Amino acid sequence: MSEGHSTKVVLSSLGANLAIALAKTGAAVFTHSGSMTAEAIHTFADCLNQLLLLVGIKQSATGPSEKHPLGTGRASYFWSFIVALMLFFGGGVFSIGEGVEKALHPEPVEHVPVGLAILGFSFVLEALSLRQCVQEINKKRGAMGFMAYLDVTKDAELVVCTGENFAAVVGLGFAFAAMLLAVYVNPRFDGVGSVLVGVVLVWVAYFLARKVKSLLLGEVADPEVEAAVRDAAKADARIVEVLRLISVQQGPGEVMIAVKLRIGDDLRGAEVVEVINAFETRVRTAMPDVKWQFIEPDVAA
Repeated sequence: MSEGHSTKVVLSSLGANLAIALAKTGAAVFTHSGSMTAEAIHTFADCLNQLLLLVGIKQSATGPSEKHPLGTGRASYFWSFIVALMLFFGGGVFSIGEGVEKALHPEPVEHVPVGLAILGFSFVLEALSLRQCVQEINKKRGAMGFMAYLDVTKDAELVVCTGENFAAVVGLGFAFAAMLLAVYVNPRFDGVGSVLVGVVLVWVAYFLARKVKSLLLGEVADPEVEAAVRDAAKADARIVEVLRLISVQQGPGEVMIAVKLRIGDDLRGAEVVEVINAFETRVRTAMPDVKWQFIEPDVAA
C-alpha cells in the first residue's frame, strides 16, 4: 500500500476554508451570534492548520542528510500533531468557553436570514471538501472498512483534513439549529450551539492526536511490506528463512526495514553479499516505499 502526501486535498480544503472564514466573520459581526463567532474562529483555525500541514509536507520532503540519515519524513507527523492540539485548544476549548459565556449572558441574535444563508453556503463548501477527502480515502482503502483504514493509514494529512472537515460539517449543523432555536425558543440556545460545536472539535482533536501520536512514536509499516519481504526471500532458494523482520514507517511513503536472513551454510563471503544485494533489489522493486534496508545474515537460534 503506497501512500504519499495528500497535498491536493490540503490545498483544496485551504481554499474553501478561506472563503468560508471571511463569510462567517461578516455574518458574526452582522448577527451578533455566539455560534457564528465560534464557527468563524474555528474556520480561521482550520486555515492556519492547513498551512501547517503544508509546512509539514515541505519539511518531510527534504530527504536524508548528515544530521537526519533516515530523512525527515516524520516532520509531517509532527505538524499534524500540532494541528490536532490547535484544533483542541484553539477551536474546541475556545468554542466551549464562548458558548458558556453566551448561555449565561445571552444576547439577541440579529439579521437571522443573513446568518442562516452564510451557514448554508459554508455547509455546502465544507461538505464538498469532506466529499473530496472521502473520495480520496475510498480510492486508497480498497476492500478495507472506512474507519479501519483511518486507523491504519500512514497519510496523516488526509486523516487530519478528513477530521477537520467532518467537524466543520457537524458544527455547521449545530450552529444552524442553534440560531433557529435562539430566535424562536430561547436566546440561550445560541450559546448551547457554540458549546456543542466545541465538543465536536474536542472529540475530533482527540481522535487525531491519538492517531498521529502513534505515527510519531514509529508505527510498523503496512502488512504488504512484510509480505513483500517474505516473497523476496522465497524467490531465492539460497535463503533458508527470514529469522527476524522489523519495519518502521518513517513518513508517508517512506519505510525502513531491518531483516535477519538465514542463508545456506554452504555459501561464503562474496556469495552471501550477492544473495543479500539481490534480495534488496527484489524488495525495492516490489515495494518502492522501502527507502532503507538493513539486511544481516544470521543462523537460527
